[in-house]
Amino acid sequence: MNLKSTITLNNGVKIPVLGLGTYLSKPGFETREAVGYALEIGYRHIDTAALYANEDDIGEGIRDTSVKREEIFITTKVWNEDQGFDKTLRAFDMSLKRLNTDYVDLYLVHWPLQKSRKDTWKALEKIYADGLIRSIGVSNYTIKHIDELLTYSGIVPAVNQVEFSPFLYQKELLDYCSAKNICIEAYSPLVRGRKFDNGTLIGMAEKYEKTLAQILIRWALQLNIVALPKSVKKERLIENADVFDFEISTEDMEVLYSLNENFRVAWDPSNLP
Repeated sequence: MNLKSTITLNNGVKIPVLGLGTYLSKPGFETREAVGYALEIGYRHIDTAALYANEDDIGEGIRDTSVKREEIFITTKVWNEDQGFDKTLRAFDMSLKRLNTDYVDLYLVHWPLQKSRKDTWKALEKIYADGLIRSIGVSNYTIKHIDELLTYSGIVPAVNQVEFSPFLYQKELLDYCSAKNICIEAYSPLVRGRKFDNGTLIGMAEKYEKTLAQILIRWALQLNIVALPKSVKKERLIENADVFDFEISTEDMEVLYSLNENFRVAWDPSNLP
């Protein structure tokens, strides 16, 4: 496994196992520079969303490099206020324009809003059928939300992007999605640094002579999860990508599982009807 390694989604599309998360990356120069650094280092997977207000900067950052568009995997998402069939179609068109691309590799329903998620998904199916998206999926969906989706969907979601870390080890959701051949993507895999004082994690980093971030990213990758750590600093982007020269033992993976405490840094979708 290396930075160019991929997971094959349920429709045959290959998604790089490590991506650049861009939530809270400031619109403008900061985001453009981060994208440029990431592509220079060898990243080929960029994750954004309409909510992040940086799609245009990501598009510009990609255009400013020599990396061909077809070598880059771009994900974006439809935000809550744009959900619904017609509104989603318009929102997707706007995302395409901001990204300045002819297609998106993965388009996600950002949150499972009860009143609109069915119509939103139907819009994603239409865009997929029209050939403007290579794969479609969901974000922040729990088992009950996916179960419901499968009652009306003609397509099994390729991806479910959720918050995931040893401190939020959603094993039941992971097992469920694996059984359905739905790839889990982990956002906030570094817990935004809020658990970097954890003694077990510190000890693990010392044992493997790796950083805390590298242990957390490697843990996710060994679960066959796509990891999306966010950074805008070149040295951190390099650090986050330096996770392919070691392997966490089975015993130590179990130790990391035991850190689960349902700790979240983002909103909790489990109570959404």
